Amino acid sequence: MEKKKRSIQEILDSKTSGEKMVYMSVPDYTSAQWAEAAGVDVAVVGDSLAMITHGHSNTVPATMEMMVMHSQAVCRGAPETFVLGCMPYQSYNTPDRALVNATRFMQEAGCDAVKPQGGKSQAHILKVLVDSGIPTASHIGLTPHTIAMFGGFKLQGKTAETAMKILEDAFTIQDAGCFMLEFEAVPGKIATAISAQLEIPTIGIGAGAGTDGQILLCYDLLGVFTDFKPKFTKRFAKLTEVAVSAISEYVSEVKNGTFPDEEHTYGVNEAEYEKFLDLIEKRKQI
Repeated sequence: MEKKKRSIQEILDSKTSGEKMVYMSVPDYTSAQWAEAAGVDVAVVGDSLAMITHGHSNTVPATMEMMVMHSQAVCRGAPETFVLGCMPYQSYNTPDRALVNATRFMQEAGCDAVKPQGGKSQAHILKVLVDSGIPTASHIGLTPHTIAMFGGFKLQGKTAETAMKILEDAFTIQDAGCFMLEFEAVPGKIATAISAQLEIPTIGIGAGAGTDGQILLCYDLLGVFTDFKPKFTKRFAKLTEVAVSAISEYVSEVKNGTFPDEEHTYGVNEAEYEKFLDLIEKRKQI
């Protein structure tokens, strides 16, 4: 069957239908093509691309220009896949700025929805976006934009009190009219219990199997990005090993003169070649 882009209503309905929605963070045109061909429900343009494709140590350096450019590429690569654009650091720190930048994701990049980060502290931002007709999700638990306050990438919700804060954040996101929320680095039982209290679907990354869907980074699960491996990442392939092996073979064949061979070389009509050699000789005599 030809793939058809998922709708907001289908995503909302997954909460009651029991369909597990598959999200994947993809940074570029090619990975978006892979996502669409494999049947991923939602392609997420995460600001993790600041780390994955630009080599930064965290997501903070991602800019709106960077995110719009990558989102455009993903939308071109996966035209029949729902695309969720993640709003980068400080791009939504005031209602006006949030609205301008969310509009860029929808209008310039062609995304189907946006995702800032935060719960109660961002309630006014989320409501402005939703009330403006922009489909909006949010992200709680470990929020990479506030890792400086957390002291790094650390598990959240380990105590009853901190778990209750995540619960309150979740209800705030739901009450603002968001269509989905993401848990990151939250104990599985906590995420499951909170998800059961909500009417909107949840997805998890490092939050166990009790959420309504899952998200992983494409280049993590394929073994492309190997700087580090989070506990929650499963390697479904080891593409970097394959790539390095192939490139090493290429280097070797160029060095020893076996590449390019006849199979990979364009030919020329022999008569034209001989004529060309004659012209070279005549040129030498001038």
